[in-house]
Amino acid sequence: MLTGHQSWTFKNRPVIRGAATVVGPFEGQGPLANDFDIIHGDLRLGQDSWEKAERTLLEEAAKLAIENAGLTQEQVNFFLGGDLMNQIISTSFAARTLTIPYIGMFGACSTSMESLAVASQLINSGSAKFAVASACSHNASVEKQFRYPTEYGSQKPPTAQFTVTGAGASVVAREGEGPIVTQATIGRIVDMGIKDPFNMGAAMAPAAVDTIQAHLRDLELEPGHYDLIVTGDLGKVGYDIACELLEEHKVPIHQTRYNDCGKMIYDYNKQNVQAGASGAGCSAVVTYGHLLKQMHKGELNRILVVATGALLSPLSFQQGESIPCIAHAVAIENKGYANP
Repeated sequence: MLTGHQSWTFKNRPVIRGAATVVGPFEGQGPLANDFDIIHGDLRLGQDSWEKAERTLLEEAAKLAIENAGLTQEQVNFFLGGDLMNQIISTSFAARTLTIPYIGMFGACSTSMESLAVASQLINSGSAKFAVASACSHNASVEKQFRYPTEYGSQKPPTAQFTVTGAGASVVAREGEGPIVTQATIGRIVDMGIKDPFNMGAAMAPAAVDTIQAHLRDLELEPGHYDLIVTGDLGKVGYDIACELLEEHKVPIHQTRYNDCGKMIYDYNKQNVQAGASGAGCSAVVTYGHLLKQMHKGELNRILVVATGALLSPLSFQQGESIPCIAHAVAIENKGYANP
């Protein structure tokens, strides 16, 4: 059901029946390592290219999420997902392996919540019984496409972010055990004229703030409604800008806990990640790993995940275009939870 201008309310309460996360070795050295299902010790995952390794990450995450949901691949109606590679090849090739009816999605690093929002809408409307929502990225494949190959050894500025090697997937269902998806807010493009691909946090922060404002306005909520509002991979630079903008727009974010997936996944003191994490896999593995496990323990009961994406391409950058950005928000709640 449409609520307000750009939000959906899911009256039939779609359930995240199963989820799984698969990450690389560097993510396995970070503070959230215990919340990931599979940690690979080899960045190539035994494959002969970075791109094949990224595809493998997603295949493993999707298969394990389906298994955790108590289902078989044949029972899943639709597989939704995307990545950062040209023509979302990692996801499309994974869909070839999974042989599940496929809806490819591209929202850059916002794809994790874009796919979850659309999957929840399919379930809520009765258009599917089971749908997989997913996103993935690989540090070496993304760096090669958008910046410089890892082997080049290029120096990076402090505003740069480190692409996560990881894939996250969830199975959304009409019924079953697990947290429910209650609402989603679809973002609009926000472009502040930034052209620097090494400053993604600053480019994406205004889009995150715009979507948070839209979500609260459409649903007539205060930030304190949530135990946690988390943005997707703004990193330190973007997070600080978002906090300033929220304060400027009189959004009382101090009423709740606010954090960013790009700040959470790595240890700044031990891992050289400049401003923090990025990549389509970042918010996917933090949400489907760490945050859902916190919800299962009752440490969190109601969260809003606002995944952000920079919608540039190597071609648009070469042509001197600025970076259009977007953010999609999804509200997730434990069953039976009510504010004290």
